[in-house]
Amino acid sequence: MHKLTREDLYSLEQYAEMRPQFRAKLMAHKRHRRLAIGPNAALYFEDRLTIQYQIQEMLRVEKIFEKAGIKEELDTYNPLIPDGCNLKATFMLEYHDEVERRKQLGLLIGIEEKIWMSVDGHNPLSPFADEDLERTSSKATSAVHFLRFEFDHEMIDALKAGAKLATGIDHPSYSHRIDSIAENIRNSLIRDFD
Repeated sequence: MHKLTREDLYSLEQYAEMRPQFRAKLMAHKRHRRLAIGPNAALYFEDRLTIQYQIQEMLRVEKIFEKAGIKEELDTYNPLIPDGCNLKATFMLEYHDEVERRKQLGLLIGIEEKIWMSVDGHNPLSPFADEDLERTSSKATSAVHFLRFEFDHEMIDALKAGAKLATGIDHPSYSHRIDSIAENIRNSLIRDFD
Protein backbone atom coordinates (compact mmCIF):
# COMPACT_ATOMS: atom_id res chain seq x y z
CA MET A 1 0.00 0.00 0.00
CA HIS A 2 1.48 3.34 -1.01
CA LYS A 3 2.26 5.91 1.66
CA LEU A 4 0.46 9.23 1.50
CA THR A 5 2.11 12.31 0.06
CA ARG A 6 1.20 15.97 0.28
CA GLU A 7 -0.39 15.68 -3.18
CA ASP A 8 -2.84 13.06 -1.83
CA LEU A 9 -4.24 15.47 0.74
CA TYR A 10 -6.96 18.06 0.35
CA SER A 11 -6.39 21.69 1.21
CA LEU A 12 -8.15 22.96 4.33
CA GLU A 13 -10.76 24.68 2.16
CA GLN A 14 -11.35 21.61 -0.05
CA TYR A 15 -11.60 19.35 2.99
CA ALA A 16 -14.06 21.67 4.76
CA GLU A 17 -16.39 21.43 1.74
CA MET A 18 -16.18 17.67 1.34
CA ARG A 19 -15.76 16.62 4.99
CA PRO A 20 -19.31 15.26 5.51
CA GLN A 21 -19.06 13.00 2.45
CA PHE A 22 -15.49 11.93 3.26
CA ARG A 23 -16.48 11.13 6.84
CA ALA A 24 -19.50 9.09 5.69
CA LYS A 25 -17.27 7.12 3.31
CA LEU A 26 -14.78 6.49 6.11
CA MET A 27 -17.43 5.35 8.61
CA ALA A 28 -18.79 2.82 6.09
CA HIS A 29 -15.24 1.62 5.42
CA LYS A 30 -14.38 1.28 9.12
CA ARG A 31 -17.33 -1.03 9.77
CA HIS A 32 -15.28 -3.71 8.02
CA ARG A 33 -12.06 -2.86 9.89
CA ARG A 34 -13.08 -2.99 13.57
CA LEU A 35 -12.68 -6.32 15.32
CA ALA A 36 -14.00 -6.66 18.86
CA ILE A 37 -12.15 -9.22 20.98
CA GLY A 38 -14.42 -9.80 23.93
CA PRO A 39 -16.51 -7.00 25.49
CA ASN A 40 -13.76 -4.48 26.24
CA ALA A 41 -11.04 -4.74 23.59
CA ALA A 42 -10.95 -4.03 19.88
CA LEU A 43 -8.51 -3.90 17.00
CA TYR A 44 -9.05 -1.02 14.57
CA PHE A 45 -7.12 -1.97 11.45
CA GLU A 46 -5.52 0.98 9.72
CA ASP A 47 -5.06 1.48 6.00
CA ARG A 48 -4.47 4.31 3.58
CA LEU A 49 -8.02 5.69 3.88
CA THR A 50 -8.17 5.60 7.69
CA ILE A 51 -4.80 7.32 7.92
CA GLN A 52 -5.71 9.94 5.32
CA TYR A 53 -8.79 10.78 7.39
CA GLN A 54 -6.68 11.03 10.55
CA ILE A 55 -4.21 13.37 8.85
CA GLN A 56 -6.96 15.50 7.29
CA GLU A 57 -8.61 15.84 10.69
CA MET A 58 -5.33 16.82 12.37
CA LEU A 59 -4.66 19.42 9.68
CA ARG A 60 -8.20 20.77 10.11
CA VAL A 61 -8.20 20.92 13.90
CA GLU A 62 -4.69 22.37 14.15
CA LYS A 63 -5.22 24.61 11.09
CA ILE A 64 -2.00 23.33 9.56
CA PHE A 65 -1.42 24.50 5.99
CA GLU A 66 2.32 25.08 5.80
CA LYS A 67 4.57 22.55 4.06
CA ALA A 68 6.65 21.70 7.16
CA GLY A 69 3.58 21.06 9.31
CA ILE A 70 1.98 18.86 6.68
CA LYS A 71 5.22 16.89 6.32
CA GLU A 72 5.33 16.37 10.08
CA GLU A 73 1.80 14.90 10.06
CA LEU A 74 2.67 12.64 7.11
CA ASP A 75 5.84 11.47 8.87
CA THR A 76 3.86 10.75 12.04
CA TYR A 77 0.99 8.79 10.48
CA ASN A 78 2.42 7.14 7.34
CA PRO A 79 4.12 4.38 9.39
CA LEU A 80 0.62 3.17 10.36
CA ILE A 81 -0.21 2.25 6.74
CA PRO A 82 0.38 -1.47 5.99
CA ASP A 83 3.18 -2.14 3.53
CA GLY A 84 1.97 -5.33 1.85
CA CYS A 85 3.18 -7.99 4.26
CA ASN A 86 1.61 -6.84 7.50
CA LEU A 87 -1.54 -5.67 9.21
CA LYS A 88 -1.36 -2.57 11.37
CA ALA A 89 -3.92 -1.84 14.04
CA THR A 90 -4.78 0.49 16.83
CA PHE A 91 -5.64 -1.70 19.83
CA MET A 92 -8.06 -0.12 22.26
CA LEU A 93 -9.22 -1.14 25.70
CA GLU A 94 -12.74 0.22 25.95
CA TYR A 95 -14.22 0.74 29.40
CA HIS A 96 -16.83 3.48 29.58
CA ASP A 97 -16.73 3.89 33.36
CA GLU A 98 -13.59 5.84 34.31
CA VAL A 99 -13.13 4.11 37.69
CA GLU A 100 -13.46 0.67 36.10
CA ARG A 101 -11.09 1.68 33.28
CA ARG A 102 -8.35 2.76 35.73
CA LYS A 103 -8.77 -0.48 37.68
CA GLN A 104 -8.60 -2.66 34.55
CA LEU A 105 -5.61 -0.82 33.08
CA GLY A 106 -3.77 -1.68 36.30
CA LEU A 107 -4.66 -5.35 35.89
CA LEU A 108 -3.91 -5.56 32.16
CA ILE A 109 -0.21 -4.70 32.15
CA GLY A 110 1.44 -6.42 29.18
CA ILE A 111 -1.82 -7.17 27.35
CA GLU A 112 -0.39 -5.78 24.09
CA GLU A 113 2.08 -8.69 24.11
CA LYS A 114 -0.66 -11.29 24.66
CA ILE A 115 -2.66 -10.55 21.50
CA TRP A 116 -2.23 -12.96 18.61
CA MET A 117 -3.44 -13.62 15.08
CA SER A 118 -3.35 -16.97 13.32
CA VAL A 119 -3.78 -18.18 9.76
CA ASP A 120 -5.26 -21.69 9.65
CA GLY A 121 -2.41 -24.22 9.43
CA HIS A 122 0.29 -21.77 10.60
CA ASN A 123 1.76 -20.79 13.95
CA PRO A 124 0.15 -17.79 15.71
CA LEU A 125 1.71 -14.36 15.25
CA SER A 126 2.49 -12.01 18.11
CA PRO A 127 2.49 -8.31 17.32
CA PHE A 128 5.26 -5.77 17.40
CA ALA A 129 3.74 -3.32 19.87
CA ASP A 130 4.23 0.39 20.42
CA GLU A 131 7.28 0.82 18.22
CA ASP A 132 7.02 4.59 18.50
CA LEU A 133 7.10 4.82 22.32
CA GLU A 134 6.49 2.76 25.44
CA ARG A 135 2.87 2.85 26.57
CA THR A 136 2.99 0.58 29.62
CA SER A 137 4.40 1.39 33.04
CA SER A 138 4.90 -0.80 36.09
CA LYS A 139 1.53 0.44 37.41
CA ALA A 140 -0.75 0.35 34.36
CA THR A 141 -1.03 -0.19 30.66
CA SER A 142 -2.36 2.37 28.23
CA ALA A 143 -5.89 2.18 26.82
CA VAL A 144 -4.36 2.57 23.32
CA HIS A 145 -1.55 0.56 21.69
CA PHE A 146 -0.26 0.48 18.12
CA LEU A 147 0.39 -3.01 16.73
CA ARG A 148 2.01 -4.52 13.66
CA PHE A 149 1.47 -8.16 12.68
CA GLU A 150 4.00 -9.49 10.15
CA PHE A 151 2.79 -12.24 7.79
CA ASP A 152 5.03 -14.39 5.61
CA HIS A 153 4.20 -15.10 1.96
CA GLU A 154 2.85 -18.58 2.73
CA MET A 155 0.37 -17.13 5.22
CA ILE A 156 -0.70 -14.43 2.79
CA ASP A 157 -1.17 -16.96 -0.01
CA ALA A 158 -3.20 -19.19 2.33
CA LEU A 159 -5.45 -16.28 3.32
CA LYS A 160 -6.00 -15.33 -0.32
CA ALA A 161 -6.88 -18.97 -1.03
CA GLY A 162 -9.56 -18.93 1.70
CA ALA A 163 -7.78 -19.99 4.92
CA LYS A 164 -9.43 -18.95 8.16
CA LEU A 165 -7.99 -16.05 10.16
CA ALA A 166 -8.29 -16.23 13.94
CA THR A 167 -7.32 -13.89 16.74
CA GLY A 168 -7.38 -13.66 20.48
CA ILE A 169 -5.93 -12.37 23.71
CA ASP A 170 -4.33 -14.71 26.26
CA HIS A 171 -3.82 -12.45 29.28
CA PRO A 172 -4.51 -13.77 32.80
CA SER A 173 -6.99 -10.92 33.38
CA TYR A 174 -8.54 -10.87 29.89
CA SER A 175 -8.80 -13.97 27.74
CA HIS A 176 -10.95 -14.13 24.60
CA ARG A 177 -10.60 -15.70 21.18
CA ILE A 178 -12.26 -15.57 17.78
CA ASP A 179 -11.73 -18.83 15.90
CA SER A 180 -12.81 -17.40 12.56
CA ILE A 181 -12.87 -13.67 11.86
CA ALA A 182 -16.05 -12.56 10.08
CA GLU A 183 -15.85 -12.73 6.30
CA ASN A 184 -16.40 -8.99 5.71
CA ILE A 185 -13.51 -8.08 8.04
CA ARG A 186 -11.28 -10.87 6.72
CA ASN A 187 -11.84 -9.72 3.12
CA SER A 188 -11.10 -6.11 4.03
CA LEU A 189 -7.85 -7.12 5.75
CA ILE A 190 -6.71 -9.32 2.85
CA ARG A 191 -6.73 -6.23 0.63
CA ASP A 192 -3.95 -4.83 2.86
CA PHE A 193 -1.64 -7.47 1.37
CA ASP A 194 -2.00 -6.10 -2.19
